[in-house]
Amino acid sequence: MTTTQMTGHPAGGWDIEADVVVLGFGAAGCAAAIEAHDAGASVIVLEKMEEGLEGGNTRVSGGIWFDNRDPERAAVYLRSLCGDNPLPEPVVTVWAEETYRNTAWLEGLGAKIGSHGAYPPEYPELEGSDAFGGYLGVEGRMGDGLLYDVLTRAVRARGIEVRLATPARELMQDTATGAVHGVLATGPDSSPLRIRARRGVVLATGGFEADQQMVRDYLRLPDSVVWGTPAATGDGHRMAMKAGADLWHMDNMMTVTGMRAPGFRSGFYTPFFLGKNFLYIGKDGTRLADEQPQVGHGQAVLHGNYELFPVRPMHVIFDENARLAGPVSPGRDMLPVGWNLLVEGYEWSADNSAEIEKGWIHRADTLEDLAGILGLDPHALLATVQRWNAACAAGVDDQFGRDPQTLAPLDRAPYYAFSWGPMVAWSNGGPRRDERARVLDPFGAVIPGLLAAGNVSSTYSWAKDGGMHIADALAFGRVAGRTAAAGE
Repeated sequence: MTTTQMTGHPAGGWDIEADVVVLGFGAAGCAAAIEAHDAGASVIVLEKMEEGLEGGNTRVSGGIWFDNRDPERAAVYLRSLCGDNPLPEPVVTVWAEETYRNTAWLEGLGAKIGSHGAYPPEYPELEGSDAFGGYLGVEGRMGDGLLYDVLTRAVRARGIEVRLATPARELMQDTATGAVHGVLATGPDSSPLRIRARRGVVLATGGFEADQQMVRDYLRLPDSVVWGTPAATGDGHRMAMKAGADLWHMDNMMTVTGMRAPGFRSGFYTPFFLGKNFLYIGKDGTRLADEQPQVGHGQAVLHGNYELFPVRPMHVIFDENARLAGPVSPGRDMLPVGWNLLVEGYEWSADNSAEIEKGWIHRADTLEDLAGILGLDPHALLATVQRWNAACAAGVDDQFGRDPQTLAPLDRAPYYAFSWGPMVAWSNGGPRRDERARVLDPFGAVIPGLLAAGNVSSTYSWAKDGGMHIADALAFGRVAGRTAAAGE
């Protein structure tokens, strides 16, 4: 991507003009568009994907946000979650105040809000965790695109123009000031569109987790698969960098266990929260880690530290007991989230038999045969499982300290396995921004007319709790919309 440098109007004039141009139609983009419109600005939204595939990760996420009980305590919690990667205090303050206002704002859009349950904080030991009041959601439910439906209805009810299948390609800047005053996009018919933004452009284009090269460069994952939208290819990051943006916490992310399947651009989430009879195995046939540590949305407590987890390629092996405990990848009745479930419409079989038949999951009558399929040393794998089964009998995992309540032997043939990349749920880093969502250059100066919100520039520099990504997207989406409408 390049940045078109110009003063005044481009040759041939503008095809479309608006006060605010929003790039992306997920939670952050919708919030920005609504807020800018309600502040009196004319708004146009450009969305990369075609109808039925639009909406980014918001469309397929849990769509819930955390209940911020107290902004002052929430600010303390965010500082604690940042750990050794502190954020500017003005950003912390605005995050705490605006996430507190999320629920009232959504209710103002006509959403019926309810509690999704009294979920405890994922990091109860951190100062400020008492501000976490559980999850809130539309109708008190998780997933099924409920939040996305509320937001998109509110956008369309305001008469805001939304152009699908219209990806932004370039930011147009003034050569003298560097101010962003337009976007070059490509329409559904592949024709170029020159769109003037009289007051500002809001980047709400999502993360870069679907771009393999960026994942290798910034997240250091050599062979990952994406959990959510395949459209999260770092478009906004490239445009922002070309426009002179600095970057922040580009190495932060959330990974989950999952698998790649032929014919699917996104992966399948495999949480294994039903069967306990499973292990994470490395290339040498040994266990890699505690398979069920205290884990938050991206970090786990390992050896007394908060570390990104999981981050290494592995083989997941399990036995017949685990297979019969329930689906490896949850269905709509259990967890109605994920691209392959909600967009592609794939329902995983209840006993995993269909996926075994497809060859997505390997099956073998013995551990030695399973090792051969995976390319592992059979003696090493057998020794690993024997040690594990002995730990289960003793009730103590002397290798990694796995919770005794989760110890279950692998002792019922046949045996199963799949290999995993890992799967990136979302990236967190992007163009550095201030508390007013204005994008900054490497010297801390504002790039006039350029704003960012959502996963293209997530607030979180390190750990984050459940419901915090949606909360951040809504909060700074609104901030970006107000700032852009004011032309600041």
